Amino acid sequence: MPEHVREIAERLGAMRDISGFSVEELCLKLNLSAEEYIRMESGEVDIPISVLCEAADIFGVSVTEFLTGDRAKCRMYSVVRKDRGIGVERTAGYDYTALAYGFAQRRVEPLMVTVEPKADGAPLHLNSHSGQEFHYVLEGKMSVHIGGKSVDVSEGDSLYFDSSFPHAMIALEGKPAKLLVVVIK
Repeated sequence: MPEHVREIAERLGAMRDISGFSVEELCLKLNLSAEEYIRMESGEVDIPISVLCEAADIFGVSVTEFLTGDRAKCRMYSVVRKDRGIGVERTAGYDYTALAYGFAQRRVEPLMVTVEPKADGAPLHLNSHSGQEFHYVLEGKMSVHIGGKSVDVSEGDSLYFDSSFPHAMIALEGKPAKLLVVVIK
């Protein structure tokens, strides 16, 4: 597993310890099985960005602290220059870039997301978490599966949904799709 994944996992474990949560107590709040969480905290598997967002809310910290080990400091504004966002490879087939990591006490988590095409028959990795999401497709075409339904969206389309419903994205036509995602806590 890459070093940055281990570092994020260590920060998650440290925050759990500092906050006095047992694995079981935190798993109840995160709606995860203990086995699944232990694999994340040990660095065996990537931690989905949705889990990091949920954990940040529970611990009263920003996602930036999990990603970088530093606390976001900007309170008036924060600029992230082109290609300078923090890259986050959290879920297979999705590449995330955090776009507001320097701003303290964010109420939303804006991310640039690239969704890679899946091999035919590859399973969907459904995800759910509290809050809502806004997606704006910048390039390509994809199918978004939400709560047992699917909707195809293309460049220029937007989608807003309740992220407590299980959801996943699949790039279509054998090409990656690029989108702006705003996770609203």
